[in-house]
Amino acid sequence: MADRQSTVNFVSDQSNGKIDSNNKVPNLKSSVRLKYVKLGYHYLISNFMYFILVPLILTVICTVNISLHSVQDMVQLSMDLVKYNFVMVFICTALLVFLGTVYFMSRPRKVYLVNFACYKSDPARKVPRELFMNRTENLGAFSQPNVEFQRKIIERSGLGQDTYFPEALIRVPPNPCMAEARKEAELVMFGAIDELLAKTRVKAKDIGVLVVNCSLFNPTPSLSAMIVNHYKLRGNILSYNLGGMGCSAGLISIDLAKELLQVHGSTYALVVSTENITQNWYRGNDRSMLLSNCLFRMGGAAILLSNKSSDRRRSKYQLIHTVRTHKGAEDKCYTCVYQKEDEANKIGVSLSKDLMAVAGEALKANITTLGPLVLPMSEQLLFFVVLVAKKVFKLKIKPYIPDFKLAFEHFCIHAGGRAVLDELEKNLDLTDWHMEPSRMTLYRFGNTSSSSLWYELAYAEAKGRIRKGHRTWQIAFGSGFKCNSAVWRALRTIKPAQEKNPWIDEIDNFPVQVPKLTPITS
Repeated sequence: MADRQSTVNFVSDQSNGKIDSNNKVPNLKSSVRLKYVKLGYHYLISNFMYFILVPLILTVICTVNISLHSVQDMVQLSMDLVKYNFVMVFICTALLVFLGTVYFMSRPRKVYLVNFACYKSDPARKVPRELFMNRTENLGAFSQPNVEFQRKIIERSGLGQDTYFPEALIRVPPNPCMAEARKEAELVMFGAIDELLAKTRVKAKDIGVLVVNCSLFNPTPSLSAMIVNHYKLRGNILSYNLGGMGCSAGLISIDLAKELLQVHGSTYALVVSTENITQNWYRGNDRSMLLSNCLFRMGGAAILLSNKSSDRRRSKYQLIHTVRTHKGAEDKCYTCVYQKEDEANKIGVSLSKDLMAVAGEALKANITTLGPLVLPMSEQLLFFVVLVAKKVFKLKIKPYIPDFKLAFEHFCIHAGGRAVLDELEKNLDLTDWHMEPSRMTLYRFGNTSSSSLWYELAYAEAKGRIRKGHRTWQIAFGSGFKCNSAVWRALRTIKPAQEKNPWIDEIDNFPVQVPKLTPITS
């Protein structure tokens, strides 16, 4: 729906974008001045403690002159106190040891991302636009206006010519049955897991936690049971299968695995994120349901997490924060992404026209929680001042959007659609460089639902952008309506030449220029 809204409501402002040559230079100079003022402000606040403590320490050193005799007197007094209060000293020492033990035993375990793998299909499953439209027309299920509607959407979707469809939908005639859906699930999940186990050299029997998420395909036995059976995982494994949770379920799986790793002994957690489209190609004529046909593509990812301190040296990232926001209590949010039957009893996922507004509200709630955890004090102070001005003094001013570029080096925003990416780029004031992993993932692999975040992180790795200490923000939206975030810190510099990666053999072809949106008149 994101692309539908953008295409329906898109208004080109090129005709109004006239530049006054007389004002061009002064405006540029003022913006440059403002930039340096802001940089100076951030530097001052970030180093505020140094500016206060250094003069204070110098003052203390200059004004206090402690003689050697006084120091000796103090040492002698301390020894006398110890001599006559041995029992009290013993009790205090024991208490400190006890409190220290309790602290170290109760503090949260650190969770490490050892490695991850993204499934990349073989070229036979590529579905260029021409093939997509050929299958759409030959299906005979769509009215001619809706065939043209899908053609316009696919041309403006931001998807390239190399995305993948399952074999059952490419075949003529298509065969979207349960058996074919299982084949797609096995192909994607086992492909990603095989590569992950080869990368990490972890034995399947060493995995103690398994979390699988797939929103629309939930067979019996479950997908998690399918993995347990195929890899002969141990009988006491903690296995979870999440369904119906939309594109943000990947980060829900990460959060669940993190919580399980906090309460169980040293072990590994395997997280598998995918979506299955074999049985979910909508065959009706409700335009709100046709968008998923144009955007969703085949893909999946497998992630290995560990709570073992010994794994820190070989792990790529450490999980720093997870923040989950759920807006399902509001009816408008609950129904904005909704699976249902249309008037002809054809099942599809309807995307509401309110989707962008709902996503904006969920994002605002999420970053309100995340901001204090990650933003520097300078940004938190500005946010607080503006909030007080609005709430207490009732001033009519715009809410202050913090500069998250000061908190993160990399952004992985769910590649749900072109309009979603455009909106977040504008709202978070991000650059083309920051948006590149998300836009190129949408172009190369399409919307692979919950796994898209991992294709994006893989893109940044393949480009050689990940350095030790860099922070990455993964953010995803999903039905319900939910907005979830995960923050990772790189434990080492990622060298592309040493990585097996879905991008690595073609990364030099990216980024590509994606044409600007143009209006749809029908």
